Amino acid sequence: MGTRKYPPELRDRAVRLYRESEPRPVIRRLAEQLNVHPEALRNWIRQAQADHGERDERPSTAMLEENRRLARENAELRRVNDVLRAASAFFASEIDPTRRRS
Repeated sequence: MGTRKYPPELRDRAVRLYRESEPRPVIRRLAEQLNVHPEALRNWIRQAQADHGERDERPSTAMLEENRRLARENAELRRVNDVLRAASAFFASEIDPTRRRS
């Protein structure tokens, strides 16, 4: 079975239904009613619990987004550093003709 991308509104509604129901519904049954994969619903619920400080074993959505932002920034800084290193080597060889270009 391939992965499906569910709309954020469906995720929010599904999690809200689960969290606001007393007693808590069986995830499999709620997933069937909403026509979503039970594991997808289970993951959404776990993530909502992490976001509300109810689970410690998984990072919050804010932390995940910050990690993604930092990874992108880190990759960009590496690219810039590579360009600067190459430019530095080039200009050093221009100033000192005895240095060989690599």
